Amino acid sequence: MKNIFVIGAGRSASSLIKYLLDNSEIEKWNVTVGDVSIDLVEQKTANHPNSRAIYFDINNNEQREKEIKRADIIISMLPAFMHLNVAKDCVKFKKPLATASYVSKEMMELDAEAKSAGVILMNEIGLDPGIDHASAMKVIDHVHAQGGELTSFKSYCGGLVAPESNDNPWGYKFSWNPRNVILAGQGTAQYIENGKYKYIPYNRLFTQINTIEVEGIGMMDGYANRDSLSYRKFYNIEKIPTMLRGTLRMPGYCKGWNVFVKLGLTDDSYQIEASDSLTYNQFLEAFLPVGNQSVKEKLIAFMGDEMDAETLSKIEWLGLFTDTKIVLKNATPAQIIQDLLEVKWKLNEHDIDMILMQHQFEYVLNGQSKKIISSLTVKGEDQTYTAMAKTVGLPLAITAKLILQGKISLKGVVIPTHKEIYDPLLAELETCGIKFEEKFF
Repeated sequence: MKNIFVIGAGRSASSLIKYLLDNSEIEKWNVTVGDVSIDLVEQKTANHPNSRAIYFDINNNEQREKEIKRADIIISMLPAFMHLNVAKDCVKFKKPLATASYVSKEMMELDAEAKSAGVILMNEIGLDPGIDHASAMKVIDHVHAQGGELTSFKSYCGGLVAPESNDNPWGYKFSWNPRNVILAGQGTAQYIENGKYKYIPYNRLFTQINTIEVEGIGMMDGYANRDSLSYRKFYNIEKIPTMLRGTLRMPGYCKGWNVFVKLGLTDDSYQIEASDSLTYNQFLEAFLPVGNQSVKEKLIAFMGDEMDAETLSKIEWLGLFTDTKIVLKNATPAQIIQDLLEVKWKLNEHDIDMILMQHQFEYVLNGQSKKIISSLTVKGEDQTYTAMAKTVGLPLAITAKLILQGKISLKGVVIPTHKEIYDPLLAELETCGIKFEEKFF
């Protein structure tokens, strides 16, 4: 029997754990799942005969090393900043690792050591990053194999609420880590357009949006991700004139979110003293210029032409003009907004979420300009097996299987831009209902 160790049993781990347990008999796997919440682990493993549920503390060095040594592969669902000690132990004990997180500078520094140890540190094997890399590379490699030259590549992805469950003016509900949503986009977005480097600082990010048409859904807002440039090397398109990776949101979302950005309500760098003594109305007023107007009137004046009736209704719907007391004590502005939104943007019992991804390829083949639009729509089943859990967890599970079966021979720090990964991965994802539709122009 092969031993799989899954670290973390949170929201995105549901489909991952289910896949591993469903395949455990035929593949001869024992699956250990560890988390600081043993209740959560027991809920996800449901007393499956091939499962082992444990309380796991990532900071307990003795326990961490013991569990990694007994495993044949480790799948880390931890937040990205917690992966490093796990990765170091995996190299030390010559165990393969799979994560859905972006490759950090510190992770990349383990590449040579991992290769020397003969182990793979598989990163960016979730949804975005993950499925985006695999699906894009399949098309890019196909274009190159035909002798085509890629001139533009734009890719957008969004984790959203499905239209049938969309009952709030923001068109958004949480299906993954709320903190990541609150802090999304902080920094400077970088991309290349017609051979010119472009930069969008955070304070302008949600005002410089593209309108993206998604078949069967309609028009969407698309804003640029922080880094669209480094992937040119990994995608083998280093000389491409135009490349942009972005995030999808429902129309009007970005205009509403820009109010928070402009006010500074997504700042997580300082605490508001005795924040639990404030109402939301007082909290909002604290970020507005002094004056005799109402808080609503001050906000309208502060935003100027950037405020319209639809955007104002979004702010009002959240309850920011009310005398409801803030619960959190000595919290950052970002924490206060997150606490509010976790209530207002909650995925309710019968709600389902939705994943949208769209790649836009433009290329020249035999002197002719051509275009491919590759699109993915996935809807969740319920609150447990969400579209987000499926599209993050299944690529991890399938890739872990391929590694255990010896079908992936790569070593070192790897992302899924290699044919030996993306071909079998995409083929199996299609059997799980995760399939791209392509249109040629």
